[in-house]
Amino acid sequence: MPTAATPRLAEFLRALLAIVLIASFALVALPATGRAQSATAGAPAGTAVVSLTGFRSAKFGMDEDAVRAAIKADFGLEGDAVQVGLNSVERTRVMTIIAPEVLREGGTAQVSYIFGYQSKALIQVGVLWAPATDPAITDAMLYANGDVLRAYFDAAGYLPETISKDVVLENGILLFRGADAAGHTAILLLQGRFEEADGLRTLFPASLTLLYAVSPDSPDILTIPSGDF
Repeated sequence: MPTAATPRLAEFLRALLAIVLIASFALVALPATGRAQSATAGAPAGTAVVSLTGFRSAKFGMDEDAVRAAIKADFGLEGDAVQVGLNSVERTRVMTIIAPEVLREGGTAQVSYIFGYQSKALIQVGVLWAPATDPAITDAMLYANGDVLRAYFDAAGYLPETISKDVVLENGILLFRGADAAGHTAILLLQGRFEEADGLRTLFPASLTLLYAVSPDSPDILTIPSGDF
């Protein structure tokens, strides 16, 4: 069983690290761009408050065997189709698959299940869409996938006071962030490069990443206590 990250896994972990950093610090919108920047907004009146427990059959708190069973149930994948790697910085284990149609007509995506450093239980699930996961994915598809998912999350019933949408960042747009009553959080990030023409900054996306996390602000990863070094 491999313990080093594959190239695709390494790419996902870099995207995931960017999302965790975004989740851990204050979000500051940049000057005017080709996409809207935003404030917070609540779910429509009468919408039930969401309870984020995981991704499909994979539930937060499951061990690796249980997640393998969930992957088989959800995607029909097992054996060598499920890669296992180690995030050498965070000391978390990552179980990764490549799956088509995670989002209908959205292209093939990479789905990664992250297990906590101390708990050894599922603490995060990430989904990555990018040309690296599917060469047929275009800029237009990344934007479309992002728009579809943002609309879904906007209507799902996340706590209004936790919602941020369309926040422009240095290397992309935070399309959505929201949490449920337990603090479990969904984060949707479109990353790429900005180009400016005629005073308008336009994002050319390189990837779309969705993260479901038990606690993005204090994840179960290796940390070094102050004063140890």
